Amino acid sequence: MTIAIHQLLKTGGQIESILTRDITLDGPLFDLAARVATQEGTVLLLSGGDLESARYHILGFDPWLTLKGRGHDLLLTMDHQTHPLSLDPREAMRAVVSHYHRRPDAGPPTPLAAGLMGYLAYDLKDVLEDLPRTSVDRWQLPHLCLYAPSMILVHDKQRQQTSLHEIVRRKGYRRLGPDGEDRMAALRKTPLPDEEFAVEQGGLQSNFDRPDYEAAVRRIRDYIAAGDVYQVNLSQRFETRFQGSPFGFFRALYQQNPAPYFAFMNAGDHHLVSTSPECFLRLNDRHVETRPIKGTRPRRSDPREDNAMREELEASTKDDAELSMIVDLLRNDIGRVCRGGSVRVTAHKTVEAYTNVYHLVSTVEGELAEDRDSIDLLQATFPGGSITGCPKIRAMEIIDELEPDRRHVYTGSIGYISFHGSLDLSIAIRTAVIHQDRMAFSVGGGIVYDSDPADEYEETLHKGRTLVNVCAECAPLTVRPEKIWLDGRICDAGKARLPVGDEGVRYGFGFFETIRAAGGKIPLLARHQARWEASWKTLFGGPLPDITWEAVIRQVLEHNQLSASTACVRLTATRGQPSEAPGYHLIVTARPYRHRLQVLEATGLKLFVYPEPRQTPLADHKTLNYLFYRQAGRWAQAKGADEAVIVNPDGTLSETNTANLLAVHGRTVYRPRSAHVLPGVMEACALEHLRAMGYQIRHRPLYPVNLYDADQVLLTNALMGCVPAVTLDGNPLPAPTSLSEMINNAISEEKGGGEKK
Repeated sequence: MTIAIHQLLKTGGQIESILTRDITLDGPLFDLAARVATQEGTVLLLSGGDLESARYHILGFDPWLTLKGRGHDLLLTMDHQTHPLSLDPREAMRAVVSHYHRRPDAGPPTPLAAGLMGYLAYDLKDVLEDLPRTSVDRWQLPHLCLYAPSMILVHDKQRQQTSLHEIVRRKGYRRLGPDGEDRMAALRKTPLPDEEFAVEQGGLQSNFDRPDYEAAVRRIRDYIAAGDVYQVNLSQRFETRFQGSPFGFFRALYQQNPAPYFAFMNAGDHHLVSTSPECFLRLNDRHVETRPIKGTRPRRSDPREDNAMREELEASTKDDAELSMIVDLLRNDIGRVCRGGSVRVTAHKTVEAYTNVYHLVSTVEGELAEDRDSIDLLQATFPGGSITGCPKIRAMEIIDELEPDRRHVYTGSIGYISFHGSLDLSIAIRTAVIHQDRMAFSVGGGIVYDSDPADEYEETLHKGRTLVNVCAECAPLTVRPEKIWLDGRICDAGKARLPVGDEGVRYGFGFFETIRAAGGKIPLLARHQARWEASWKTLFGGPLPDITWEAVIRQVLEHNQLSASTACVRLTATRGQPSEAPGYHLIVTARPYRHRLQVLEATGLKLFVYPEPRQTPLADHKTLNYLFYRQAGRWAQAKGADEAVIVNPDGTLSETNTANLLAVHGRTVYRPRSAHVLPGVMEACALEHLRAMGYQIRHRPLYPVNLYDADQVLLTNALMGCVPAVTLDGNPLPAPTSLSEMINNAISEEKGGGEKK
């Protein structure tokens, strides 16, 4: 497969030159970056503070190559063509860096003129080592995401000079390269985008509560006492809702806390914002440097108290021992790829001051061996020992055991790997990920035997204060938590719980009814309740719950502010644990509903016949064992359709994955004959009105050909009412008439409300 990637890289040509020239910015670099921040592949690395490691600002944009993936499943994109690869990501990175190796053509020394910019997630460790995976990866984001920008802008804070590097490639007889002058001129004229953002106030939720975090600290102390490890880094993850501009959040964070390793990255479906104080690795002219941080104290507003915190950190034997252990680990790590005798500690226990905390820092340096490259250095050291523990592999196993969520980029690395031998990566701490209107970040600390659980928990809050403060100061995003009715009480949906032993959870033993409410009215409730009660008698037996369902539904609608709008109400019964009274659980939920044809901006639904036959007596009820229909619907969507048509073992049609099916021939309406199919509440209403219009109703076996021969195909369910179908397996069905609209209007008028389509 290595040969395959080299063959693919040849199709991207070679770097012919790296053109470098000084430019003058008309305004702040931040504003220039804002103009490209909405484009995937934009990476901005800013250096805050006065440390030597915080000398350069770097902006990369307009990528011509992307390498991203999870595990060995990678995607290599060049010039908008994507190629799947099954390859060790280390070998993929090595192949790209080696194939496009080239030094800048001219100009002063620069940290980065061409290369890969992006991140390596902590979870990339599972490729480097054989480790157990017992935590949950809920967001399923890439383990590595690297872009090769066609334009890289470098600002030297020390010299107050800005250079623009343009990558020019040769593909056969074609010369490819951006016109930097025109591109910069266009960017200067581009209006600044809206940078408003909002975070849910009071919505920041941790995956640990305090007692559980402190218990995890005690568990690590037990491991240390047993001789498994000397130190383990433990973290908790915070998550909340986010709307608006990720770059706006980045700007606000930088204004509050300009850390040495500040980063913004647009990775397409997610964004990274990092304010890290810690260098993981620097490589320049074969000189290797790593700067581990261990030991933290909060800053105080009173100068005397603040100085006392600094002195306490300097005098702490615990923090000294913790830092010394990690220094030894890193000396060993880089020593595996550095020239013998070159590794040394050049600074130890330096106190560095940041906006919210003091940190204790050391510097370890070495010289990369002649037969080693930047990828060898990464392989020997990743992930950084300062945020795993010692010994590293056992510490990572314990982290996975104790932390509920996979870390993703947290404690991984953000930065660049150049095509000319340099590398600069931060440790991704104080780092937020924004994905699908959610934002998450983690904070943690190193646990040793002397660690106090309460102090360790407080330390995580001090470290996360910068991110929390920006969340608190931004425009509030007011989100009312969804309310549900569970066993007689209204509660937050996020706090509702069913026992693991509930047979609805274990076996799908339960059933539900989906009901439409509109403008405070529930017109078909009696029909739905009759069907629900029939399922109860068949599946559960015993007396029916003595509940006034209309009153309960109105409570749920009111608590969710849905009384005046259209809502989807779901009434669910689970079997519970039969050994415990009453042996069942009852749930009512409500969510806003927008008509499906409005969402699709369509006149009808597209159908595709699902190839897996279904035959089960459970189809007579809307059971919680609904996975067959769910999978059928997902399969149809992958085919470009809206609904899957379910077939019986003999090839006849039954229904769709969410609706009943009707075929209209002349003045006759045919219902599919199936041994087991749920009679629809809306279907029954539609048939009643069709009879009133003079149509005859017949029940017979239907095949796909009968739908093509029909004058019209209709679908019915309680939410969308009656809608036409317009295609089957990609082929057109007869054009819709006004029949479905007539049925919906008749039902609406009869029931005194509802949606007219």
